[in-house]
Amino acid sequence: MDAVKTFSTIEWRDGTVRLLDQRKLPAETVYNDYTDYTGLATAIKEMVVRGAPAIGVTAAYGLAQVAYRAGAADLASARAELRRAAAVLGAARPTAANLPWAIARMMKIATDPAIQSIPELAQALLAEANAIAAEDVRINKAIAMHAQPLVPDPAVILHHCNTGSLATVEYGTALGIIRMAHELGKNVFCLADETRPRLQGARLTAWELQQYGVPFKVIADGASGHYMRTLGVDLCVVGCDRVAANGDTANKIGTYNLAVVAHANGVPFYVAAPTATIDMDCPTGDEIPIEERPAREVTHIGDYQITPDDAPAGNPAFDVTPARYISAIITEKGVAYPPFKKSLAKLMAA
Repeated sequence: MDAVKTFSTIEWRDGTVRLLDQRKLPAETVYNDYTDYTGLATAIKEMVVRGAPAIGVTAAYGLAQVAYRAGAADLASARAELRRAAAVLGAARPTAANLPWAIARMMKIATDPAIQSIPELAQALLAEANAIAAEDVRINKAIAMHAQPLVPDPAVILHHCNTGSLATVEYGTALGIIRMAHELGKNVFCLADETRPRLQGARLTAWELQQYGVPFKVIADGASGHYMRTLGVDLCVVGCDRVAANGDTANKIGTYNLAVVAHANGVPFYVAAPTATIDMDCPTGDEIPIEERPAREVTHIGDYQITPDDAPAGNPAFDVTPARYISAIITEKGVAYPPFKKSLAKLMAA
């Protein structure tokens, strides 16, 4: 039986985009309404919405809003505003490949010479945004299904960050694999990394797992090796924000550490990756831009300061896990195994 889901991450409501404010979870379930792309760009930057697939869909709806609210503007002006919106949204967070991917899809529609009026433009852009959202759900479920042969029964699974419905439109990537295993009746137990500094694992993954009835335990990021050695972990599964052509993978900070510890303990390390996150134009992980976020996220937990005054802090939002530590990359088209340069190229050409 499918797990019960009682929340929506992203909704289009007659020209308004409603986002579940993930900064407030788990204490409060708050929805924010946005009526223009500048507000949505801020929401992406401030992590009201986060997760590569969800960011891409949010940007798509932000572009749809431009045409929807164009009013009496002429078509040329509407297209010029769409170009400005695409630049603003595209700059909101630089690491996730889904963001430029979704924007490129929307702008291809926006520049279609067959569209001759603003109502046509608005209808076509909304249809494309809805298609991107619907595809995300299908892609996530396909990833989860392709992964099931890799998930034993019973299984202890270590998960980093949050990759469930909150990071996508509905189902989830890496967390979707755990969710589907549970729905299929497998006896799965999740160790959820807290994921400093923004605690997406402790706040968001724990909250989602409670919704689905999946047994779990939140652990400190630095405890993963201890649990692998003493409890035994059958596999690690994480999401990604961008995969280079050679299989190097950018994901939430701390993923690289986890992959190295998994390798040292002989634990398979899997990456769940919609093909929209695979960047075949990026040769290696060295070319992936890494977002540096405000130091306050490290020096404070909420409003409480945990460091001395004026203590310097570095805060990369992501790190790159070298391909040599990755056992397989699971996509909606199938599972890619090393050497990834060959297997990803073959998979992406399929």
